[in-house]
Amino acid sequence: MKTHFKKIAALAVTLIMIISLSACGSKSENDADTLVYGSHDYTAINPALYEHGEINSLIFAGLTAHDKDNKLVPALAEKWEYDAATHTWKFHLRDGLKFHDGKDLTSEDVKFTLEAILDKKNNSEIVSNYQDIENITCPDKKTVVIKLSKENVAFADYMTIGILPKHLLKGKKLATAEFNQKPVGAGPYKLTSWDEGQSITLEKFDGYYAGKPHIKKIIFKIVEDSDARLLQLKSGDLDMAQIEPKQAKSLKKDSKDFDIYRMNTADYRAIAYNYAGSKLFKTYPELANILSYGIDREAIIKSALLGEGQVAYSPIQKNKFNSSDIEKFAYNPDKMEQLLQQDGWTKNKKGIYEKNGTELKFTITAMANDKVRVDMAKLCAEQLKAHGISVKAEARKELDWEKQDATIIGWGSPFDADDHTYKIFTSEAGDNYTGYANPAVDEALAKARATTKEPERQRYYSEFLRAMTKQMPYTFIAYIDADYAVKKDIKGITKDTMLGHHGVGIFWNVADWKLEK
Repeated sequence: MKTHFKKIAALAVTLIMIISLSACGSKSENDADTLVYGSHDYTAINPALYEHGEINSLIFAGLTAHDKDNKLVPALAEKWEYDAATHTWKFHLRDGLKFHDGKDLTSEDVKFTLEAILDKKNNSEIVSNYQDIENITCPDKKTVVIKLSKENVAFADYMTIGILPKHLLKGKKLATAEFNQKPVGAGPYKLTSWDEGQSITLEKFDGYYAGKPHIKKIIFKIVEDSDARLLQLKSGDLDMAQIEPKQAKSLKKDSKDFDIYRMNTADYRAIAYNYAGSKLFKTYPELANILSYGIDREAIIKSALLGEGQVAYSPIQKNKFNSSDIEKFAYNPDKMEQLLQQDGWTKNKKGIYEKNGTELKFTITAMANDKVRVDMAKLCAEQLKAHGISVKAEARKELDWEKQDATIIGWGSPFDADDHTYKIFTSEAGDNYTGYANPAVDEALAKARATTKEPERQRYYSEFLRAMTKQMPYTFIAYIDADYAVKKDIKGITKDTMLGHHGVGIFWNVADWKLEK
């Protein structure tokens, strides 16, 4: 009887959740020119501060952009030149550029955006990409000149950053400005309303430099729970959403209204060890290499991803500068135990490896709202526990980078190899959350970003990878495919475009999309 009542209570909670989620941000039957997208939640939208955000590419535009093949193309800047002798970039803006509020977008806005990123008070997540900037000048309203202290071959790629309006932000504290909840950019869509925790409504911007978008309105409906997202797709409350492999198979079986796009990504998952805050890994950093042999990646891909992924061994595995002839730490638990024993670990009476009175015991965390990461944490813990390592998995609403032992992390970029390497793995980088420090890695990545010659870059990235495998930052697990459920009337998505971290990138050409009824 108790079990019966528990099931009824659980069903009631689910129904309440679905009803509450459906009540806001839905597309009415009369509004046929609206696309409703199932999104994660936002607290602030500002590309100069926060990297993660699919919505940035709709609201903002940069001087440069990437096409369907992730190649660099002009955007707000119609052309640019580079003087290698002085490390100077000169960007020429298009005529007639406007922000969503009708004000002109000029070179001064570009200068303001870059200086905001570099301002230490703003704690920008992407500052490492721009740290070589030495000076910015604006000879006129259409020209911005950026002098670097040294070569940064990926700099034009980093100018895809959305440009901020100086006239709305000058003199204000960027991190706390009202702008972050009422952003104004120059992208294809402008924000018209934000119902906190429920939906963000965007309407097309007719002054967009690349032409008027076709779809009138796009609603980012906040649906954090993946099961609720699936139910709302089936009910018609959502037109499009990124879903998990299990949900994709269910939707494909139950509905004929959607296409499932299984898209290739440069997005990997890994166990990140906390070398700065965990006493275990700070004392024994060699454990990262040793434990990497104890992870059965194929089994994890089969179970957590239903086969929708590839074994990972490198952070630039999908990039042309990758080297495949490095140590891949293929699954070999016997080797892991041998290496532990060689390192001085012995099993105690409980069957747990121990060294100098310290048990080999730690926790792998994962964000609770990411079921794939939670599944991966559990599977990794089970695999290691089978071989004398006391590991538990925990799903958490928030991660404490300073105190946790290890976590399932995600990174990866489909763009220049400097992206999601330099700012993550160099010792003082802004996104090096784990305190990883490897002088040979620092040197190789610095050299790789300081030359335009591809044979040299290939050599330096090979050096980076070899140095990394001698002192691993992570245990790489898998590159994950991205499943997008898309109503059949949505046309224009480029299915073969390689997406980035969190499957971001599908909206790269959203202005060209159409709703064909």
